[in-house]
Amino acid sequence: MRKLMLFAAVAALLASCADDNPPIVVDTGALITPKLYATVENTNNTQSPLTGILTISPCQPNSAIYYGNYVGGKLTPLYGYYNVKDGDFYQDAYNREISLPAGTYNMVYWGTPKYETPIYSAPTVVEPVYVTGSDMSKQTYSMRKVAADTTYYPVFDLVHAVKQTNIGSENLSAELNRVVAGIKVIVKDKNNGILSSSIDSMYVHITGIATSLNFYTAQPGTATGSVAFPLVRSTDGTQMSNATVMLFPSIGKPVFKMFIRLKNGTVKTFQQTLESPMTANTKLTLTLTLGDIFSEESSGSFTIDNWEEESQTIDVPILD
Repeated sequence: MRKLMLFAAVAALLASCADDNPPIVVDTGALITPKLYATVENTNNTQSPLTGILTISPCQPNSAIYYGNYVGGKLTPLYGYYNVKDGDFYQDAYNREISLPAGTYNMVYWGTPKYETPIYSAPTVVEPVYVTGSDMSKQTYSMRKVAADTTYYPVFDLVHAVKQTNIGSENLSAELNRVVAGIKVIVKDKNNGILSSSIDSMYVHITGIATSLNFYTAQPGTATGSVAFPLVRSTDGTQMSNATVMLFPSIGKPVFKMFIRLKNGTVKTFQQTLESPMTANTKLTLTLTLGDIFSEESSGSFTIDNWEEESQTIDVPILD
């Protein structure tokens, strides 16, 4: 999951900010704007320079109490916002740098790395609210519910770190850890032929996914929901698949559900509990090989390939 795709709009990580207190004004000459360097975790537990978007939220020392950031010489709830390329601050893009008086701060980092391979094109999250003096450990990044039903949209690829920094003697630096999992589903014909022309569409639900991550710790909450996403037919018609979808970690073993809508309006369903939970910084690739699943006499097979597990073959029953 090292190669990632930058999420669609800068506004997606511009969280709502609020502050009921009058701004604190200081002499801008007393403010320090530190340099920045950031790396991101790979699936093999190594670190690579980050390219993507990075936000930095200064908190009070050894705590999650939000300090804020000076913008135009005034203390505001506006966090630092950086376009990062190869780990360094990218100056030829919009940035809102950290500017603070000298001292020690607890920096909370959240970022979205850039993808060069396809990922789901419309991720979204419900973002935290930033209020100076508030406890950010009470805030979350949450999945956004699909308006038409009870499922949720996929999320951004998110990385996170917390690091105490002495502004005035240290630069901003962090080793960011991925806090989401990825999943890709591929559906093929058992003979590598063209998928049945009677199939109109396919979509997938993954159940048991945590609906939120704690802003300060990045730990999943206890509430769970189902994430939904469609599969798209390839141009040659031999498979249906999705670009990699990002999810919060699951609570326990999730259930994979697949829905096949036929052109006559019938919906065929299949579900299978996965062998292990979906954990942060892991990607799961599910390959489904379909036999004559619409026959009353025969069934297909379901093959699971996990980055860290051997392949598994599961018989798919007749789909009612």
